[in-house]
Amino acid sequence: MTMTHTDAQPEGGANKIYFAAWRWHFYAGLAVIPFLIILAFTGMMMLWIAWIDGRDGERTAVVPQGTTQAVSIQADAAVAAVPGGTLKQYVAPRRDDLAALFRVDADGDATMVAVDPYTAQVIETFPRRSGWYDFFDNIHGNLMLGVTGDRILETAASLTLMLVATGLYMWWPRGTGWRRALVPSFGTGRNLWKSLHGVVGIWMSIFLVFFLISGLAWAGIWGGKIVQAWSQFPAEKWDNVPLSDDIHASMNHDRREVPWALEQTPMPASGSDTGITGVTSPVTFDSVDALARTIGFDARYQLNLPSGDTGVWTLSRDSMSTDSTAPTTDRTVHVDQYTGKILADVRYEDYSLAGKAMAVGIALHMGTLGFWSVLANTVVCLSVLFLCFSSVVLWWKRRPSKAGRLAAPPMPRELPLWQGAVLVGLAVCMAFPMAGVALLTVLALDTLILSRLPGLRQSLT
Repeated sequence: MTMTHTDAQPEGGANKIYFAAWRWHFYAGLAVIPFLIILAFTGMMMLWIAWIDGRDGERTAVVPQGTTQAVSIQADAAVAAVPGGTLKQYVAPRRDDLAALFRVDADGDATMVAVDPYTAQVIETFPRRSGWYDFFDNIHGNLMLGVTGDRILETAASLTLMLVATGLYMWWPRGTGWRRALVPSFGTGRNLWKSLHGVVGIWMSIFLVFFLISGLAWAGIWGGKIVQAWSQFPAEKWDNVPLSDDIHASMNHDRREVPWALEQTPMPASGSDTGITGVTSPVTFDSVDALARTIGFDARYQLNLPSGDTGVWTLSRDSMSTDSTAPTTDRTVHVDQYTGKILADVRYEDYSLAGKAMAVGIALHMGTLGFWSVLANTVVCLSVLFLCFSSVVLWWKRRPSKAGRLAAPPMPRELPLWQGAVLVGLAVCMAFPMAGVALLTVLALDTLILSRLPGLRQSLT
């Protein structure tokens, strides 16, 4: 088989742009393939674990009976199961045949207690965030490296956007018709793999971009410092109620649980006479739960207890926490712990455009819209794994016989329309800072080091 001579310079302006795109596609793929494999695999594991077993004991089964015990009685049983514990959260069961969940903290550790709502008997206790879902979630979110891992994955995701863009440019039909681009040609050898890689890539490109953008919105730089900071829910919507020094993100516990649009917004504070009528009887666990049911929190919802003297009761339901399968029903209600008045009632309709997009985007990203979304996301994950595998096969089939060479496509010496490429690069750097850092690092490496070491440069081309 004749090997492609990768040092040969392409002829013609169009070919030069194609080879430049191919070279960037090659190096971007080299950098991000390991991370794409990790993200696709862990994401698929999280999908199915959440669907089959639940994320935090939420699918613990019970036998339905005539009536349920008061939530306060169930809570007392849960606290008694954890010596020295303090009740922090109640998660109402999704169905009549499922257990109620209580989060109880003791000595800095959070324990989940599953309680039969009909008998108030404790079924089991287990450390919070200790299951297989959380194991894969920690890898998927930051490679178990904390902030460093978050930055690495943000860079990889940003570079993958360039990978998609260059791949689309290369596979876009030019006089060959759309059938070749959208339907694989079942030939043999490298041509078969190239066709499969290109067709799967072009079909999956829009989905992959969606997953990358929605995932980046969780990342520390592009999401936390840029997009989310500009799209937070304004605290003025609280009708001038007293505000706490805490923000909504303080209710997150090792995992994002608060709606994205609310995370950076200050919490309302208890201790004033503001608000609208909520609990009219003495403010207790049972009366707040009764209020939740009265104002529309049916089936599964979460009730966070007040924290400190100015803390509030927080009733919440959102698809990100698998409380529902419809992000448009997201709702967060804060209740004054002393007066029982409703201080804030935030619904999906109140979110900004970015907040609404993220509420829906997160549900799609996590596959929490029902079984169909689990299957759809599984197809995307498997497609990403195939693209990674097929890219390695394509490289292997075109690699030169000389050992120690990566066989990257050559960079044309004279590139037409280079000004446009520079502008695109600057736009990428401004829109996605971590991708910009990576691109500038590679450019500096290529200009300052590789160009001055011909032998080393030749081995990398």
